[in-house]
Amino acid sequence: MSSAISPQWHEKASGFFSSSGAKLKEAGQSAGTFVGDVAKDTKSSVADVAERVGSMVKSRWTLLQQPSTRHAVQERLISAAATTGTLLRKGISETKDKASVGKVKVEEVAKKTAQKSKTILTDIERWQKGVASTDVFGVPIDVTVQRQQSSRAVPHILVKCADYLILSGLNSQYLFKLEGDKKIIQQLVSLYNQDSTASLPEGINPVDVAALAKCYIASLPEPLTTFELYNEIKDARSSIYAMRNILKSLPHVNYMTLEFVTALLLRVSQKSLLNKMDVRSLSMEIAPVIMWQKGKRLDTYSQYWNRLSRNPSKQNLDPPAAYSAWDMLAEEGEGGDASSLIPLDDGMPVDFGAIEVVQCLIEHHNEIFTDANETIWR
Repeated sequence: MSSAISPQWHEKASGFFSSSGAKLKEAGQSAGTFVGDVAKDTKSSVADVAERVGSMVKSRWTLLQQPSTRHAVQERLISAAATTGTLLRKGISETKDKASVGKVKVEEVAKKTAQKSKTILTDIERWQKGVASTDVFGVPIDVTVQRQQSSRAVPHILVKCADYLILSGLNSQYLFKLEGDKKIIQQLVSLYNQDSTASLPEGINPVDVAALAKCYIASLPEPLTTFELYNEIKDARSSIYAMRNILKSLPHVNYMTLEFVTALLLRVSQKSLLNKMDVRSLSMEIAPVIMWQKGKRLDTYSQYWNRLSRNPSKQNLDPPAAYSAWDMLAEEGEGGDASSLIPLDDGMPVDFGAIEVVQCLIEHHNEIFTDANETIWR
C-alpha cells in the first residue's frame, strides 16, 4: 500500500526540478556563447596569421623584385659560384701537382733502381772475372794500377818489394829461386789483398820478398808480354832494335811494369858474386811467369793465391784445395823444407825462347827501354 505524498514534499520537488531546468538552460546558453566566442577567436586568429604570412611573403617578394636586391642576390650567387670554382680548381691543381710529384718520384726511383741494377750487374760481371774486390793477386794488372789512383803505372806491391830488395836484400843468395817461407808468403798475400799500399814488415827475409814479387807476377791472368805479342816478341829476341820497337806495342801499364821488373833483375844480377844469381839464372826463374802462350802457363802458384781469403765469411771463386801449391812443389821424401827450389817445368816443356827474351831484356835493358824513363834506383 503506497503512502501518500505530503504536499510539502511535492512543492519542494517541483521547485527543485524547476530551478534545475532553469540552470541547465542557462548553462546551455553559456556554453553555446563560449563555443561561439572560441570559434570566433580561432577564426580571427587563423585569419590574422594568414594575413601576416601573406604580408611577409608579399614584402619578401617585393624586396626580391627590387633591382638592388636582385643585384645583391646575383652577386652572392656569383661569389658562391666563383668560390666553388676556385675550390674545384684548387683541388684539381693539387691533384695534378701530387700526380706530377708522384710521377717524378716514380721516375727517380726507377732511375735509381736501374742504376743500382746496372751497378750490381757490373759488380757480378767483375766478380766473375775475379776483379770485384780489392784483391791484388790474380787481378788484371791494369785494374790494379787503376785502383791505385797513382801517376806511377806500376803496381804498388812490386814497388814495395823492389825498394826493399835494393836497400837491404841484393846480397841474399838465390833471390827469385828459393820459394821462401810459405807461411810468411801466405800472410803477405793476405795482407796485400786487403791493403795494396801496406808496408812490408821490418826485418823480413829478402828471399821471402823476392818470392812474393814472383808470386804476384805469376798470378796475373795475362802475362806482362801479353798473349797477342808472344810470337813477335819471341822472334825479336836476337835484335835490340826489333825488341825495342815491338815492346812499344804493349799496353802502357804492361810496358812500364816490364821495364821496372827487368831493371830490378839487372840490379840483382850485378850482385851475382854474392847472391849466386846471374842473368841466365834469373831469366830461367822469371821467364815462365813473365811470358807464356795462352793455355800453356806455368800454374805452379795458381792453387796458392786462389785458395787464400781475407776473412772466413767471403768465398773465393774456386773451391779451396785439399793441399797447397807449396806441397806440389816438394819432391817426394822432402819434409816441408821452406827453402826448397821451385821447379821450372811444372810438367811442361821449358820455353827456351821466353828465357832468351828475358835474358835479352835484362842484359840490354838500358838500350831497349830508352823511351821508358827507366827506373833509376837510389
